[in-house]
Amino acid sequence: MNIVSSVSANPGLAPILPPPLPKPAAPTPGVDGASKPFAAMFDNAIDGLEAKQAAAADVTRSVLMGDNPNLHQGVIAMQEASLSFSLMVEVRNKVVEAYQHLMRMPV
Repeated sequence: MNIVSSVSANPGLAPILPPPLPKPAAPTPGVDGASKPFAAMFDNAIDGLEAKQAAAADVTRSVLMGDNPNLHQGVIAMQEASLSFSLMVEVRNKVVEAYQHLMRMPV
């Protein structure tokens, strides 16, 4: 007697089935069939970086003017903007490195 038939014979136990597989999302057409163009993703990242830097500047200004007594908010906003900028620089360095690697390849 196998396990499935013994479980189905006992009405108190339900068989354990694997979860259904998720349906793949349809890709949004972009440049060369890519789901999202790299340039658009890079532009969004730069816009987010600029927004974080502007927010950090606003919070710092309000702390320095005495409008916001929470110094920690200013420090957190500055660190968040700094980390975002560092990430952007590293991504740029990797893109330049990949480009240089492609240019060194023999044809």
